[in-house]
Amino acid sequence: MDLGIDLDDDKARLDVTRIHGWLASSYWSPGIERSLVERAIAGSHCLGAYAGGEQIGFARAITDHATFAWIADVWVDDAVRGQGLGRRMVGWFVNHPAFAGIRRIGLVTADAHGVYEALGFHALLRPDRYMERLSPEAATLLRAAS
Repeated sequence: MDLGIDLDDDKARLDVTRIHGWLASSYWSPGIERSLVERAIAGSHCLGAYAGGEQIGFARAITDHATFAWIADVWVDDAVRGQGLGRRMVGWFVNHPAFAGIRRIGLVTADAHGVYEALGFHALLRPDRYMERLSPEAATLLRAAS
């Protein structure tokens, strides 16, 4: 569903103040510092969703644009949630020519599995092969959320 929403990967259009507010209130990065959000944006392929010139959504991909991409920080403003915008933004990455041929695109979600399954995402086929290294702060946050 379009609803007059424009998707654009021009970083100059991003409302970093708004994005920081969204991410700082999220379950995955509560209280994140603005400088860290700015660094994440600088090192990622970012996508903004806009309606009437106002940013209403955000997503980013950490990628080499060849073999691997990680979709992160998918956020849809409360006013337009439930209208398919999150799926549309992730689908933009999945279908964009700059991501053609990428062998693995990953993401993590606590509550939107059905949204992303419609785009071909599924549970890990080989979870025994995946490992992670967490900062002490991230480990504390994840343990507290369990």
